[in-house]
Amino acid sequence: MANGLVRELRSAAPGGAMQVPVKDARAAERLVRGRLLRWEALRRVLRVVTLFVLDVGSVLGAIFTALLLKLAVKGHTDVGLAWGQTKTYAPLACLVTALLFARSDLYADRAVRPGFARIVASLFQVTLLILVFTIVQGQSFRSYYIFYASLLFALIYVSGARWLFDRVSGALLHASGYTRRAVLVGTGPQIEAVAHALGNGSSSEVKPVGFVSLTPLDPGELEDLGPLRELDRHFDAIDEVVIADPAFPQEQAVELVDRCHRHGVRVRVAPSTMEILMDRVEFIPGQTVPLFELKPPVFEGVDFVLKRSFDVVVAGLLVVLLAPVMLLVALAVKLTSRGPVIYRSMRPGIGGLPFPCLKFRTMYSDADRRQEELEKANEKGGAIFKIRNDPRVTPVGRLLRRWSIDELPQLFNVLRGQMSLVGPRPLPQRDYDRLEDWHRKRNLVLPGITGLWQVSGRSELDFDELVRLDFLYLERWSVFLDLTILLKTLPAVARAKGAW
Repeated sequence: MANGLVRELRSAAPGGAMQVPVKDARAAERLVRGRLLRWEALRRVLRVVTLFVLDVGSVLGAIFTALLLKLAVKGHTDVGLAWGQTKTYAPLACLVTALLFARSDLYADRAVRPGFARIVASLFQVTLLILVFTIVQGQSFRSYYIFYASLLFALIYVSGARWLFDRVSGALLHASGYTRRAVLVGTGPQIEAVAHALGNGSSSEVKPVGFVSLTPLDPGELEDLGPLRELDRHFDAIDEVVIADPAFPQEQAVELVDRCHRHGVRVRVAPSTMEILMDRVEFIPGQTVPLFELKPPVFEGVDFVLKRSFDVVVAGLLVVLLAPVMLLVALAVKLTSRGPVIYRSMRPGIGGLPFPCLKFRTMYSDADRRQEELEKANEKGGAIFKIRNDPRVTPVGRLLRRWSIDELPQLFNVLRGQMSLVGPRPLPQRDYDRLEDWHRKRNLVLPGITGLWQVSGRSELDFDELVRLDFLYLERWSVFLDLTILLKTLPAVARAKGAW
């Protein structure tokens, strides 16, 4: 029988030579990769379905709450009636919400999924579309309460549900050890800057595990993966490649992207200053070569009216609400150390023009005279002066700084038109004098009480990262971005990370 099997193998082979089955050594690797791909696909489906269910449930709940509240005000508590009316409006609202959310990438992977600002903008669009549709259909309303009340509750429910989803799913992924292993590619200084920025994000799923540098670089905690041409042998151990250098050679970049995509490795690019600026370009037609004009990032026209109105209304409300707190703080400052309660720090504002930036005094009265002798103890690079345990700070001042309470008097700067609620932080004259010319673009707009600095690491970031955050804010400003930063400032202050 064995001889018959051998003859069959020989007859099936070209020239009668016996063909011995060879075990494919890559079979196990393909099996593991296939399982990982199925896991990623299942995770993607679960993410989209869960977010869709949360969004539909939140919209239903928002409409139902609005109608139930309206009935309660009129003296009725008929839950059945409220639910019946909800079923009339909800199908269209849920359908439009799902479509617009999908168009806005709100069902995308958590690494690229937009945040609160996009949710607000999309829900505003949903409300406007449904309002126009109902008017075109000939429906009339005694009031438009159902629209703005449903929008308000939808903002609360949708953002709350998605916040909870992000926290729970993030905790589950973290507990399971899920991370995306990344390789940083570029030149030494750029790799170090991006690695530092990713390292500051404790909740980031992206974990740098190695680098490929075109210039000499001290490995530090990252592994040197050798020359770029040998990166292929590491593809099975990584999930993505981050091009960290804006000046990375174009030909090599094109080749690298092609190699990565052929192996199923994601490629990302850390934005350069020029790429950030390109968000504000305007095409100039009629030229032999297509030209794009970089518009100055100033707030004018409707943008200025919106931002200024937002500042005045919110700052006025905050002054009224926080007046008891500010009174108690003023008493604490006055009773614990000599000197004025309010410290007027002259700082360059819009256009570099100085203005008195108001703060509760947190230092002893001789702090300005001791500045020069403490310069050698500066713990920050670039133009910023920071000392973690500054001896000039009073005990009460240290507490006020930890929770950023010393900044509250700047609400009056906002009302006087010298500052905005959100914007690039005003630097002391000492720091401003050390800026390079390109840094001063940040002074083209009103300085802010809070900004991307405060919600992105505060004093833990180095100066170049802070300037880049200012550029991002200037180029991508919207009322929704201001609102998002204000809301994110509260947990950032509560964590007190980097506040020193």
